[in-house]
Amino acid sequence: MALNQITLSHFRNHAETRLDDTRRFNLLVGENGAGKTNILEAISLFAPGRGLRRAALAEMAGSSGDGELAIGASLATEPDQEPVRLGSYTKPAQPGRRLVRINGSETSAVSLGEWLAIGWLTPAMDRLFTDSAGARRRFVDRMALAVDPLHARHATRYEAALRERNRLLSDEREPEAAWLDGVETQMAEHGAALAAGRAGLISRIMEELATLPSEPFARPALSYAAGAPIMQSDLAEALRDNRRKDRAASRTLIGPHRDELEVAMEGKNAPAASCSTGEQKAMLIAIILAHANLAARGRPNLLLLDEVAAHLDPIRREALFERLRDSGAQVWLTGTELAPFEAIREEAAVWRVVDGRVERF
Repeated sequence: MALNQITLSHFRNHAETRLDDTRRFNLLVGENGAGKTNILEAISLFAPGRGLRRAALAEMAGSSGDGELAIGASLATEPDQEPVRLGSYTKPAQPGRRLVRINGSETSAVSLGEWLAIGWLTPAMDRLFTDSAGARRRFVDRMALAVDPLHARHATRYEAALRERNRLLSDEREPEAAWLDGVETQMAEHGAALAAGRAGLISRIMEELATLPSEPFARPALSYAAGAPIMQSDLAEALRDNRRKDRAASRTLIGPHRDELEVAMEGKNAPAASCSTGEQKAMLIAIILAHANLAARGRPNLLLLDEVAAHLDPIRREALFERLRDSGAQVWLTGTELAPFEAIREEAAVWRVVDGRVERF
């Protein structure tokens, strides 16, 4: 068991919502627009980052009128230990700043990753393989974070150093070499760790995929295309050698911010972007399931699956539920009706969601 006693206060269309007595499978059923995905989004804020919609806090705030929202949950880590209390909220005086509490003490959002691993699959992710390289980097970083909580710190510090280097490069005055040396040292340190985390994750996912059946979900082949040397010393040297070109472009042209996740369909040997919509969906599900097996080792693990089951045929749906049982994750699924979940109905906690309110079946 992972999360229980989940509360939403002034979160989108949920004025006051509480979900108790959760199980391994948790079903949110209701009409489109009722607020099912809003609950998944709220739960996703128990991970570092901006949540599954990447929305601004002002968009998430509900009817309070002052930008205030609050999400709370009880996290069970061991059967004989007291649950950990998690909170993510805003204050009226600082509506654009997300605050986090763990057991009543304020801490950073990054610290949430030390307690809980969260992954998700939403309809918007169906276009991942045809989306930008940046979208795929964010996808990889979310998965890496669920395996290694320190990944977020390296990503944050690399991005901060990258912004500073770009600022120096775009200035009308020639930047001093000493300033660039200092910034590039930070970029090399955290960029190397960031790239190593991405490469290691993709390698582990490929190992996990090799242990899973190739049917009924198409098996993808993942590879990591680095945007610069991965070793810290090599990255620092490459940044130094590229200063002239970067100065001319007013931005940094090499580095982990140029990494790419390349995906192909095994057997067909075709890039994922050129495969059919159904094949892309199957490969994405295969990646999510393989990653869930990795993330479940060590910390409580959650999977948030928005409108996934209804779009699968009965064979793939049954295979999905069986693999989710084996993953060790607490699973949250949404749907407009109960019929697609018949195979797990007896082992699931079920709520009907109506206009931002929840009723237990």
